[in-house]
Amino acid sequence: MPSVSTVDHGGGVLEVRLDEPERFNTLESVIVQELHDALGALAPRTDVRVVVLTGAGKHFCAGAHLQGHGTAPGGDGSRAVPDWMSVQEHIATLVTRLRSLRMPVVAAVQGAASGGGFALALASDVRVCADDARFNAAFVKVGLSACDIGVSWLLPRLIGASRAFELLLTGRFVEAEEAERIGLVSRLVPRAELMDTALEVARAIAAHAPYGVRMTKQVMWSQLEISSQAAGLDLENRTQVSAALTEDHREAVAAFLGKRAPVFHNR
Repeated sequence: MPSVSTVDHGGGVLEVRLDEPERFNTLESVIVQELHDALGALAPRTDVRVVVLTGAGKHFCAGAHLQGHGTAPGGDGSRAVPDWMSVQEHIATLVTRLRSLRMPVVAAVQGAASGGGFALALASDVRVCADDARFNAAFVKVGLSACDIGVSWLLPRLIGASRAFELLLTGRFVEAEEAERIGLVSRLVPRAELMDTALEVARAIAAHAPYGVRMTKQVMWSQLEISSQAAGLDLENRTQVSAALTEDHREAVAAFLGKRAPVFHNR
């Protein structure tokens, strides 16, 4: 059985599911590599407009598999420093792979999103959680730095540095209601409604012109790193002009004026 599976929900929405529920979808070499492969296979696809990332069973992802990661690409299993670096990079580059996808990623989180699972949720573009969801940077609880797998870069940009410091230093769990209150997630729903809500969000995104959505994701991430407002405006200006010259922009305007649904062709 695969450790990562996909479900095509139609309309350009693809579910990517961590599929080891008996192990709470913990991250070890096989599931990490299969997730790399699943996300990498999406790069050239124009039929997939939005990805919903979730985990099978009770938990989204309970973090690293503490009994061992297995051998990562470039590693030799020796557990010497170079081997550990291969393991570290194997997991951490999932964050950059999620960001580099052209299509937005909606994380549907239930149960625990701990450690590496927390990082996967943070690296997604939108987060929807069930009322039983719990988030934490678990690394500090096992004698490591809480600054791991992109969490120390992502978390303060989502909830502010003051809250991020406290969560990283204590390693405490953020329950679903607090996660919504502090802006860690955009929607909180009953567990039974999680996937329906995530799919609703995904379909709302997929209803828009592909290039406009792609540029919205790309520019938003760039703005988190950009050095000044002037540079940010320059980026927006160039992006908006390129979008205005697409056929899909003209189709969107015509559909709006004609009070009909647009038909986009990614041109």
